[in-house]
Amino acid sequence: MSEGWNTIESDAGVFTSLIENLGVKDIQFEELLTLDPAELLALQPVHGVIFLFKYPTDKPYATPDGPLDGIFDHAASEKLFFAAQTIQNACATQAVLSVLLNQTGSGTVDTSSDAGRSSNNNVDIGEKLRDFREFSIVLPPEFRGEALSNSDLIREAHNSFARSNPFVDETQRDPHAEAEDAFHFVAYTPVDGTLYELDGLQPAPISHGTCSGDNFPARVVDVLRHRVARYEASEIRFNLLAMCRDLRVRARAFGDAELLEREERKRREWRFENALRRHNFVGFAGEVLKGVATDRLRAGGDEGIEAWVNGSLERRRVTEKALRGSGGAGDVGME
Repeated sequence: MSEGWNTIESDAGVFTSLIENLGVKDIQFEELLTLDPAELLALQPVHGVIFLFKYPTDKPYATPDGPLDGIFDHAASEKLFFAAQTIQNACATQAVLSVLLNQTGSGTVDTSSDAGRSSNNNVDIGEKLRDFREFSIVLPPEFRGEALSNSDLIREAHNSFARSNPFVDETQRDPHAEAEDAFHFVAYTPVDGTLYELDGLQPAPISHGTCSGDNFPARVVDVLRHRVARYEASEIRFNLLAMCRDLRVRARAFGDAELLEREERKRREWRFENALRRHNFVGFAGEVLKGVATDRLRAGGDEGIEAWVNGSLERRRVTEKALRGSGGAGDVGME
């Protein structure tokens, strides 16, 4: 089993760049801010959604009789690309591939209308992913998961979007410390007229009933609302990303210069943010501090540095005292 799968963010720019690095053409992700079918309808054709949620470690998501919503469809594992998750931190990319690899070959999304069309003619997953699918689809789900985990191509593309961390935590965790919350990604996609939930931690695909391309937005939102309703009202740590056609393709087709410019600007922002994710700034911060110290030494030697530090501490004390006196809290300005 391959090691070294790092955690990546649930972010539209990360997922879009990830699949482009794997060779996928004309597909992007869009973050959805509400559980409103209209948001999905505006993005049609939508191939599926990726849902990030707090995993219920204190109670099972499925019972011996089946999942809390939908039914296990063990037979669907033969026609769908469904892989068991066999390694930690791979669930984000596995959820993405659970949608992508069901857009080609056997198991295609319903094509009942032009608005909801999403077939292998629309999604070019690229030669490398096609080869991976052809190799792994003949395997049982647990071995498909092993094949995914051992794919250097997929793992390296995944890890290229992990946040850089120059430090290694060699401390022992307190065994009595409160456990951290666990989060998990799952995919929802319509395949052959059925809405499937593809979760590598479950024994089989979960069928949520009939679903065409046209009614996928309404159907998947209904399923997600039921799922979210099981959490406390204070729980808001959810994230939903839609996989849709590249909006720049639509803009060019309709001659929408404003939309095209907006999408091109978004891509530039994504590239900048992804570049920041790949780098740590410890060296940069060190150089800045050395530069400040050099300036202070030139200005007044050791006494100048000491006066600067003491002045900063005094300003901090004054600010904190003012905040306590007003009974409020807020950002503390730094000079």
